Amino acid sequence: MGVFWMVIFVCFVGFVFGLILNHFLPLLLLKNKKLGDLPRGSFGYLPLLGETLAFLKPHTSTTIGSFLQEHCSRYGKVFKSHLFFSPTIVSCDQELNYFILQNEDKLFECSYPKPIHGILGKISMLVVVGDTHKRLRNVALNLVSTTKSKHNFLTYIEKTTLKILDSWKDKKQVTFCQEARKFTFNVIVKQVLGLTPEEPQTAKILEDFLTFMRGLISFPLYIPGTPYANAVKARIRISSSVKQIIKERRRNNIIFDNNFNNISQKESDFLEILLGVDTLSEDEKVSFVLDALLGGYETTSILMAIVVHFVAKSPPALEQLKVEHASIRSKKNKDEFLTWEDYKMMTFTQHVINEALRYGNIVKFVHRKALKDIKFKDYIIPAGWKVLPILSTVHLDPSIHSSPLEFHPWRWETQRQDQTSKKFTPFGGGSRCCPGSELARVEVAFFLHHLVQNFRWSVEGDDQPIAYPYVEFQRGLVLNVDHFAL
Repeated sequence: MGVFWMVIFVCFVGFVFGLILNHFLPLLLLKNKKLGDLPRGSFGYLPLLGETLAFLKPHTSTTIGSFLQEHCSRYGKVFKSHLFFSPTIVSCDQELNYFILQNEDKLFECSYPKPIHGILGKISMLVVVGDTHKRLRNVALNLVSTTKSKHNFLTYIEKTTLKILDSWKDKKQVTFCQEARKFTFNVIVKQVLGLTPEEPQTAKILEDFLTFMRGLISFPLYIPGTPYANAVKARIRISSSVKQIIKERRRNNIIFDNNFNNISQKESDFLEILLGVDTLSEDEKVSFVLDALLGGYETTSILMAIVVHFVAKSPPALEQLKVEHASIRSKKNKDEFLTWEDYKMMTFTQHVINEALRYGNIVKFVHRKALKDIKFKDYIIPAGWKVLPILSTVHLDPSIHSSPLEFHPWRWETQRQDQTSKKFTPFGGGSRCCPGSELARVEVAFFLHHLVQNFRWSVEGDDQPIAYPYVEFQRGLVLNVDHFAL
């Protein structure tokens, strides 16, 4: 027994030493001259964690938070730190952020913390790099382009909207974040898996998916019973459910051509189309489905919430939305559904969505790693270091956006796409820009179309969007609602 415990002790010490060496060796190997070329900054006092806890301290998502405020004031818009167990270059600079995002797989690559891989899976499109990411992204872009304007997809979004809002008619209050998640899950599970809310499989997948989401933002401790461990197990169960659905679909033998056209003319969803994609393995298809569920559920529901929150605080924006949507509705029969052409007419609605994304900052930052020593302006970004482009600091920078701490949708009336590519990156940028961003916009626009014409609403209390770092409302965004008939 003495020898056994001695071996365990030696292994433990070796593991701890190796872990420390792995994270701090880059600091030791840097030459003195190169250290002089690094941006200024601090590595903090906590072993391994460095300044991570301070960096992740919750704050309203309409501000950059005290950590970034203090560090930018002290060191400038680019500084060094020690975050997520790694020496890190933090960028709050518009030019450097754009440089990083545009040089994916050339000078930088995606580098999310290992615990995230444990939940998302090693072949998730969110974490894979290189050719694997390109294959998955190309499939995603093809799916979105063939889906976003289809009549059955748009009609289902609108029917789901009407069902949600119909349930509000006799209520005085609703917890909007719950309602938004219900809405986005019902839409995405139908579009991806062809399931309706009433089917038993939907309830099972939703239960596992909620467990999965809780673990995604939890402390990464894999001990039975912890949110993280439960999330890993939930992902396995969801994967099993998807594989079972795939087996059932193969029996239907629905055929697609190389251009994603349904030869059999039956209604299709993402999964049906995926079954005919030869460039993806079976596991990649399952992982792709999970990525689609994640992207279509959480991010879209938070976007809906911050739009509704900001519009409630801006009566002029609400009035202009009412005018725009009343104009669109006036050209349609009473029960006629919205079309893609109607969506393209929702110009001010897009300004509102853009401004909510800029001001609310659903995605605060992204994880990257330098693939080689990179000189940018007057400093060095060392190979192997983590690099964090902070998207929110650019969105809230007064030197880039006038009155950035105000919700002002009209600022987008004079903006051209080529003018915003550097200063507006709510869905990331470059080759990793979110492929489903247009689908999220459609869902929010259609929901707003019926909301502004049928309800008045106000926010109960002073609930604010908080970055944890994922954005959420502490009290779930409780709304006082008043239904009025057209």
